[in-house]
Order: sequence, then structure tokens, then C-alpha cells
Amino acid sequence: MAVSLVLRSSTSSPGGETQPPRVITYDLPLVVIGRGQGCDLLLPDLSVSHRHASIRQRGTDYIVMDEGSTNGTFVGAVRLSPQSPRVVRNGDMIRVGRVWLEVRIEHATTSTHTAQATKELALALISQALGAQGEHGGPRLVVVAGPDQGKQVLLQDAGGPVVIGRGRDVSLPLDVPEASRRHARVVRQGEHALLRDLGSRIGTMVRGEPAPADKDTILRTGDLFQIGPDLICFEFPAVEALRELEQSEDEAMAASEVVPPPVPPHAEPPSSAPAASSTVPEPQASPSRSNAGVPPRRGKQVEGGWTKTDVIIVLLALTVLAMSAVGLLWLFRGL
Repeated sequence: MAVSLVLRSSTSSPGGETQPPRVITYDLPLVVIGRGQGCDLLLPDLSVSHRHASIRQRGTDYIVMDEGSTNGTFVGAVRLSPQSPRVVRNGDMIRVGRVWLEVRIEHATTSTHTAQATKELALALISQALGAQGEHGGPRLVVVAGPDQGKQVLLQDAGGPVVIGRGRDVSLPLDVPEASRRHARVVRQGEHALLRDLGSRIGTMVRGEPAPADKDTILRTGDLFQIGPDLICFEFPAVEALRELEQSEDEAMAASEVVPPPVPPHAEPPSSAPAASSTVPEPQASPSRSNAGVPPRRGKQVEGGWTKTDVIIVLLALTVLAMSAVGLLWLFRGL
């Protein structure tokens, strides 16, 4: 069995609305949830503590435990005491700070490279938040000096190459006569980028040294490289924002703040059947085939199928007959 954590809502998302679920599956005895480096699930939200909560495997069960967080860990509406374990079941909703997570305990394929997956998730959330503020948070190459100053290209997809050069079919065309048509290639990898010179005539300078053509050179956010007179910067605003979030203090939530859980994705739509009556009907036995549709008779039945009312009527009838017989005997006693 593996445990999957499904992100259901986060204030890092634009407007705090529920986003399409993102799932990371772990096959670990301990999964740490928090905002700090080294967490197995990295949540870039100031309401989440650096080491907020953990999910641990205990035999065949999984337990969740608050790690002394500022804003608490909730299972549904119940707040956990720090360091007090609670068993979680498949489908349980837990809240860390303002972030809702769904727990799935099932046979599932474990996510490959979970550290990279959780970092990608955190960067995607921050990029969305920056986008809501009118800023682009994704990775990009920007020409900061030279004839092509102001030109830029986005590195949208991890693994997708961006070619720079003087040719028309490149991603970032340069107006530099000495540059080769296909001068250099940049590929995003996680929070970094990999630069490789494509055998250009004048070379590509990185940190004052020519980049080799037979291997990649790692670029970190803020790093510069030069092609002729053009100076190009690798920028990744979401990485910088994540670094600031990891180093910031927790944001204490107000006691009156309510964070309603998101609507479960498997919730059934409201039934079109008429609403139930406010009065509780008397329980009735299911009719047999011989008396289907016949309302049940009231009163307790005695052996033979007679009710108490039937017995009383018979007794009264016998009494009347007895009294009539006595009266007749009285009338005809003199005859």
C-alpha cells in the first residue's frame, strides 16, 4: 500500500480557489509536510509551518501527526494536539494552515523522483500566484544588455530545448553578425537550466569562461552568459519567491478565520427525488405476496389470527345470548 496526497486547495492559487488536483504518491514510512527545505511535500504558503505535520506508517495503518505547527493540523473539523497521532483513512481530508489535502491509501504507482515532483508542484503554485498579480513567475531568458536588449523567451516545459542564434528558425533570434545561426541551446531542468554551446565560431561565455560544446553548463537563477555583445540572464522568479517563503516566519491565522473544505470531487449530485417528510412514518413490515397492497390490521393478534377486539365482541355476544336464554326461561316458568 502507498499513500497519496492530493492538493485540493491552496491560497497560493489565484484567488485561493480550488485547482485541478495534483497528486504525489509516496512509498515511504515517513512523509513530512511543510514549507521548509527537505520536506517531502513542499507547500509554499505562509500559513504552513516549516515542518508542519507528518504522515507515518504504523503497521498496516497510516497516522497523521502535528509537528508543533503555528496554525495546527486538522482532520476534517477536528484539530489535533501537537505530537498526538491520529489514524487516517482513505479519503480523509486534512488541513495544514490554509491548505486542504486529501489522503488516499491504496495500491498505486509511486511517483518517480518525489523530491523533484514536490519542488515542481511548489514552483507551479507560486507561478500561478505571481500570475494572478500580473507577474510572470516561470523560467525565461532575457537579454539584459547589447543590441538585442529587451528580447526574451520563456522556458515553459521542463526538457524542452530553446535554441539561441542568428537563424530564423531559432527560439531567441539575435541581431549579432558574429553569432552562429544555431549558437547555443538552453534546456530547463527543475529550478535550473542547462546551457550547451552548439559548436559556435565565437563561443558562449559563462562566468568569464567559454562554455564547453561537449557537456552542459548549469545555470542558476540570476546567472549571466554572453554571446558576442549580447548579455543574457536566466531568470526564474518563482524560485526566488520560494526561497523567500522558505526563509520567512509563519503567518499566524486569526482564531475567527474559517477555511471551508473544498467540495469532494466524487460528491454525488443532489437527488431529484422528492424531499423526505418531516414526520417519521410508522415502520411497517414488507407485505407478503398474498396480502400485498392490503393495509396492516391494527391491534395485537392472538393465536389463530383473532385480535383482542374480535375476542371481546364474541364474549359480549355470548353474554347477550345467555341473558336472553335466562329471560326466556323466566317468562315461560309458569307454563
